[in-house]
Amino acid sequence: MTLVLNRIDDRLIHGQVVVGWGQPLDVRFIVLVDDGVAASEWEQELYRMGAPPEMDVYFHDVGAAIDELPRYRTDSRPGILLTGDIDTMRRLVDAGGITAINLGGIHHRTGRTQRLRYVFLNEDEETALRDIA
Repeated sequence: MTLVLNRIDDRLIHGQVVVGWGQPLDVRFIVLVDDGVAASEWEQELYRMGAPPEMDVYFHDVGAAIDELPRYRTDSRPGILLTGDIDTMRRLVDAGGITAINLGGIHHRTGRTQRLRYVFLNEDEETALRDIA
């Protein structure tokens, strides 16, 4: 297999990712790309608790993820690439090889306008999504 889903979701690892996507796609690993989480062992441990024990979870900052993407793309197991924001995914897309993105929850913050039920974007985020598309 390979990476079967590239998802932007500001909640990162949670029930919908693990159960709603992970089970039907028979996902065996998650690659979580977030500079802050990659630098924080306690946050990594919290996110690991959200995945079942048989599912591997790998944490990378953007630079390391770009370097490791070829390995994940050729892994024999199905996996999910997960980012918490549009800019991180855009940087991965710009590095090459990501052709489809699943847009999950991007929740309300000051300056964002609701676009879909769980998608709130500011102008820069909307432009970035258009650029990715």
